[in-house]
Amino acid sequence: MLLRPARLSDASSIAAISIEVWIGTYIKRGVSAFFADYALRTFTRENTETLIADPDQTFLVSENADGIDGVLRLARGSPAPVEGCHDVEIATLYVQPRHQGKGIGRALLNAAFELCHDEAAPSVWLATNAENTPAIGFYLVTGFRQVGQTQFRIGDQAYPNNVYACRLA
Repeated sequence: MLLRPARLSDASSIAAISIEVWIGTYIKRGVSAFFADYALRTFTRENTETLIADPDQTFLVSENADGIDGVLRLARGSPAPVEGCHDVEIATLYVQPRHQGKGIGRALLNAAFELCHDEAAPSVWLATNAENTPAIGFYLVTGFRQVGQTQFRIGDQAYPNNVYACRLA
């Protein structure tokens, strides 16, 4: 496993992993046009290139011999939906399902923690779907604690998300 900063040339791979993981995690009973349109509109090469080029975003990728198998996006200047959190967010942490359980997510998370430490960020926050039990378990064992709730919105639909924070200092 090689961890490295993402390059603009990684945008298509990151977009594809994002679609794979997002649909596989959140769409359990069939893909409706509503969710397909959201995923295809959101996780594009162009949107990903824009985020990679943004100085307030840092993408880290995990790469194996065949390509990228995991991605983490750290967003600075991202206010949490609850009080008491610093403005650094783990906006994305996706590992391809067939590569989960190999330490990729933990390695990406530790690399992000190091970046935050180097930038003197006292903590980092994230939000995940309240029903995403595997991710919640992972975040709890890696030092996060639940600090609140929010809602993830797609159009007029709202989905409960838990907010987690991890102290770094």
